[in-house]
Amino acid sequence: MTTGVLWPHIASSLYRMGCGLALALITAIPIGMAAGRSRHWDALLSPFLYIFYSIPKVVFLPVIIVVLGLGDFPKIFIIAITVFFQIAIMVRDAAKAIPEEQVMTMRSLCGTKWQDFRHLIWPACLPGILTALRTSLGIALALLFITETFAAFSGLGYFIMNRMEVRNYEEMYAAILTLAAIGIIAYMALDIAERKLCPWKK
Repeated sequence: MTTGVLWPHIASSLYRMGCGLALALITAIPIGMAAGRSRHWDALLSPFLYIFYSIPKVVFLPVIIVVLGLGDFPKIFIIAITVFFQIAIMVRDAAKAIPEEQVMTMRSLCGTKWQDFRHLIWPACLPGILTALRTSLGIALALLFITETFAAFSGLGYFIMNRMEVRNYEEMYAAILTLAAIGIIAYMALDIAERKLCPWKK
């Protein structure tokens, strides 16, 4: 770390994982909410969510690389689709669990759809979103490592395997500890965010 050799690889890994999680969030949240709050969308989407959730998406990595090429996007995509299903299912279950009495109370107060979302649906789903993110971190880091050892020339996964091949074990262990530290820090940050953003869970 003192030579700075790890920093470009840390940046590459953080970029790929951050983009993968962001892509999963912006797609999974609206789909999960739609399935949770609408019987029509639930009947349409839930079978798809549960079937594909059980399939290990990493086995499609060679196909994804063939279709999408060798850049960052295939690595981002495989992280995104894996985390997507976990978040979508958690959001769907949280939205579906909202008592109908609370919805009717909001409507009796002439609440708009935006007010329903802001004051009822979003607070109900937010803990599930943060919990899904926390439980997905380990999976995302494992996928990051796997994808970066497959047709990559940067990132902590690539760096670890490269240093193992040249028997530079000091830098290899430094990279492993760095990857572990990223996971621990991210988990702690999400735990703090959940306590700050969801005080009603205490």
